[in-house]
Order: sequence, then C-alpha cells, then structure tokens
Amino acid sequence: MRIDIITLFPEMFAPVLNESIIGRAQKSGAVEIHTHQLRDFAFDKHRRVDDTPYGGGMGMLMMAEPIALCFESVCQEVGARPHFVYMSPQGKTLCQKRLREMADIPNICILCGHYEGVDQRLLDAFIDEEISIGDYVLTGGEIPAMVFADALCRMVPGVLSNNACFTEESHFNGLLEYPQYTKPAEWRGRAVPEVLLSGHHLNIEKWRREKALEVTALKRPEMMK
Repeated sequence: MRIDIITLFPEMFAPVLNESIIGRAQKSGAVEIHTHQLRDFAFDKHRRVDDTPYGGGMGMLMMAEPIALCFESVCQEVGARPHFVYMSPQGKTLCQKRLREMADIPNICILCGHYEGVDQRLLDAFIDEEISIGDYVLTGGEIPAMVFADALCRMVPGVLSNNACFTEESHFNGLLEYPQYTKPAEWRGRAVPEVLLSGHHLNIEKWRREKALEVTALKRPEMMK
C-alpha cells in the first residue's frame, strides 16, 4: 500500500510514522508513506495557499487550485489515481469496519485541511471520501491523518507479525477486547483467572468470548445492538 499525504506541515509526520511498527513496515516495503508540501504548488512568492471566503466570515479558506495541482502531481508520480480522502470533522467517523475495507486499496491520498477548511469546489470535484476521527475540531488535519494512516497501515498484510494481532482486538468483530494478563501470576493480591493458566484452549476461547461480551455491555452498551 502507498499513502500520499498533502499537508502544510510535512515535517510533523516523520517523528510519528517513521518509528515503531509503521516505521519498520516502511523499511520492509509493506507500506510506503510520502508527504507533499502544498506550498510547493502555490502561485506567488509568499507561497500562499489560502484566501478570504466569499460572503465574509472569520478565518481563511484553502484555495482549490494548489490542492488540485498537488493531487495531479501525486497521480503522475503514482501512475494511477489514488483514492482521495479529506480529513474533516464533517466526514463519517472512522471505524474498524471501514479500515478493513480500505486496507485493500493500493493507493490512498490524504488531504490535511487547515484554517476554516477547503473551497467546496475542490471537495466536489476531487474528494472521494471525507473521514473524521471524532465529533470535535482540531487546528489542522495532520493529527487525524496520522491516526488514519497508522490505523490503516496495521491492517495491511505483513505489517503485524500475525493477523491475530488485530482480529482479536477491540472493534474488529464488533466487540471490545477481552481482559488480558501477563506475569506474574499474582500481583499485589490479584490473581490471573485460573482458566488462563489451565492450558485448555477451548475453555480459554470460551472465557475470552464471554468476557468480550461482558466488557462491551459494561463499557459500550450501545455496541451490543
């Protein structure tokens, strides 16, 4: 999978996405992540990519043409048209089900918004999907883009050591994850459930399923529907 990110702040991404699991995935070639400085496609010496909104109002809007030129440059570089995603508080909330679906898309381009947003004409003409990471507003789309890229990359084959690393996690199958324990077997008077020490795999799987249902009903009862 290749992910291209259009942003005003490309330097924000390397410290996050070049480390740990996603960093190793890039080194192994399982995923590629490229950032693109939007200001490189501006028209004036000030490299300006925003302007005041028609009709008045607070703040500035990102102009359509620099974004269009940048995306078209990405298309030429990739040799195909990537699925174009805009990180927006107006988008559908990101969920594990959608991530599973998108993990099969070979090329994805992410637009990071800023200021008061983006000229609607660009969104209408170019954007395939708007995605939100929650019902709140941040100062820019860079952090949501990192969240999306991280969550998406770990679903790609070869990124994690085994598919079970994510298939048994919270939200993958519609439930929250069961409780987990590690050594020692007793910690400050609290013991690990006996079934996990039994070595009986069927009983362990049954216990985990029951606990997943229990945890989901307790913490996220709306998911039980």
